Amino acid sequence: MDTRAIFGADAPVVGMVHLPPLPGAPRYDRDGGRDALHEAARRDAERLAEGGVDAVMVENFGDAPFYPDDVPKATVAELTTLARTVREAADLPVGVNVLRNDGPAAVAVAAAADADFVRVNVHVGARVTDQGVIEGKAHETARRRERLDADVRVLADVDVKHSAPLGAGDYEAESLAESAERGLADGVVVSGERTGLATPLDAVEDAVERRDTLDLDAPVFVGSGVTAETVGELLAVADGVIVGTALKAGGETTNPVSVGRVEEFVAAADAVR
Repeated sequence: MDTRAIFGADAPVVGMVHLPPLPGAPRYDRDGGRDALHEAARRDAERLAEGGVDAVMVENFGDAPFYPDDVPKATVAELTTLARTVREAADLPVGVNVLRNDGPAAVAVAAAADADFVRVNVHVGARVTDQGVIEGKAHETARRRERLDADVRVLADVDVKHSAPLGAGDYEAESLAESAERGLADGVVVSGERTGLATPLDAVEDAVERRDTLDLDAPVFVGSGVTAETVGELLAVADGVIVGTALKAGGETTNPVSVGRVEEFVAAADAVR
């Protein structure tokens, strides 16, 4: 996958739009309603664009506890309208992540909202998570993309955060190869143990080395815990970063995006790319 063709940059910075709880989720704000959801999505998208990110990604972050792999139809509908709001607010490539692991729904949302890429947490293999055992649905995600004739790229996690491999062995190496070769993922994502926690540099280096050894055309993204202080060393190795917490006011994941923090982060990234 050519990152410049998709993101307009060789080492793109993808900023997160963490959505509040959607209708049907336990903590949905009935008083604020849908207008508040769209206002929050629009605000964060505009601030990310103003601060200089190369792309934005929409995620139903507030919907915990998450459905393991098949979200309700109402969630798909809400996400589609919100992704369209983000698309209109930020004239940038847009991605979609449907938590916890509904890749086919993410592709459908992206196709309907004219988005450009999706992130799938467990694309191949199986992981033990707080939602139980989650199995990859690469077969469904790839076929959904084909049936919808959707020009949507798939970024697949390897050794994804908030999970552990179901079986023993070198899961990360296996997952990287299987995701890109047999799962038809266009890129891979390496993350730390939890949202906001740093992704070890050596894990990124290992993923890039395995990708190169296997001669795969799959950019490696860093998917958690990137800060203005660490983005330089990470982009010296990785092909892009996905960042959320570090761009929020006070460094709190659930706070609004801070334009100043985005500008500081992008400046640090620009220094090495």
